[in-house]
Amino acid sequence: MFILASASPARRQMLENAGFDFTVVPAEIDERHLEEDGEFTPDAGAGAALWLAKAKARSVSARHADTLVVGADQTLIHNGRPLHKPHDLQDARQQLITLRGQIHQLHAAAVIVRDQKVCWSHVETASLTMRNFSEPELDEVLRLEGGENLKSVGAYRLEGPSVRLFEKIDGDYFTILGLPLLPLLEGLRAMGLNP
Repeated sequence: MFILASASPARRQMLENAGFDFTVVPAEIDERHLEEDGEFTPDAGAGAALWLAKAKARSVSARHADTLVVGADQTLIHNGRPLHKPHDLQDARQQLITLRGQIHQLHAAAVIVRDQKVCWSHVETASLTMRNFSEPELDEVLRLEGGENLKSVGAYRLEGPSVRLFEKIDGDYFTILGLPLLPLLEGLRAMGLNP
């Protein structure tokens, strides 16, 4: 049994599908506030994802002694700059227009922490290329998403209608969903946890 320090439905679903029994305790940290305070550099990509995953896991671990805690985070970097979850539908539209016809990177990190000490960590990167889609195509995808894409960095979900906006994907599917699942499963097995 372990704790998942994430409110992400996709991460929860991946671990449930893998057959694990765990508890969800979302971390209570303000990522944007940490950026503003200079705690980490958001354009660091993989480094920022790992830093945030550790911060989330340690935050939950501080309240749950001697329990394994899995923390995870994902960052999106486009032309050296981060994109975050969109604030609203207009912001989502603008993010997707920014990414149209472009390549960007998703960095997904996972850590396992016990008593605020990192026992295991891993980061994976995927590179995604969006098609040069039309405005009517974008309108249709946003309509079909029904606001679900507002919960994702880059304002898209590959597990949803947004997938039709893509031309090419290089990288692990689970990483794109926000969790380097196969390496994490190895890490959990190394900690003696099996489904």
